[in-house]
Amino acid sequence: MQRFFLVMFLSGLLFACTHNPVRVESYPQIIDSGGVVVNPHPCSPDTIYFKNDILPLLISNCTMSGCHDAVSHKEDVILTDYANVISTGDVKAFKPSKSDLYKAITETDPDKIMPPSGSLPASAIQQIATWITQGALNNQCDGCDTTGTIRYSTQITPLLQTYCNGCHSGASPSDGINLSNYAGVKSSVDNGGLWGAVSHQTGYAAMPQNAAKLGACELTKIQKWIQDGAQNN
Repeated sequence: MQRFFLVMFLSGLLFACTHNPVRVESYPQIIDSGGVVVNPHPCSPDTIYFKNDILPLLISNCTMSGCHDAVSHKEDVILTDYANVISTGDVKAFKPSKSDLYKAITETDPDKIMPPSGSLPASAIQQIATWITQGALNNQCDGCDTTGTIRYSTQITPLLQTYCNGCHSGASPSDGINLSNYAGVKSSVDNGGLWGAVSHQTGYAAMPQNAAKLGACELTKIQKWIQDGAQNN
């Protein structure tokens, strides 16, 4: 009997000293209230970010009325937000050639190419391809490039399309303010309305309506563009 208890005691010590392998876990992603994976570091030149690079590009070229906005959703494709880009654009992470979005912008048939106005610049197509190859993530970073000349065509127009043209475009724009073309934007700049609204100055309706104030990066771009003469560049 004593030998039995001695064996049990030694067995208990053996199991008590056994160590299970340590499981190494990755740190959890940081996700904001909108479901966007936030990169806590500055933008990497080797990474394409959906919120910084891809969404403005799609909004600039694909989401005008009659095309792939939420109202028109031509061919049931909506390209105004991440969830719809992935689902209705049939984006296959890591596989550009299997993704309908990529196939549409690289189509060679003039009757099928997107956007219908003509092929996107090679640099834009490469950005989309790289973003998909990197996993088609709903990512963003904190980088803000306001160096050099701020251009209406490549920086201001996408910004306005993203935040303003849902209301201020079309046949009956809100308050008669049309920000979907340069003439309308310039008129709003000249009367002080554009900057007053987006900077939330007293006496102006805060814009975007029912949304958070634009970030410092966006505001800096608008302000610098206005200060440089609000050119149609």
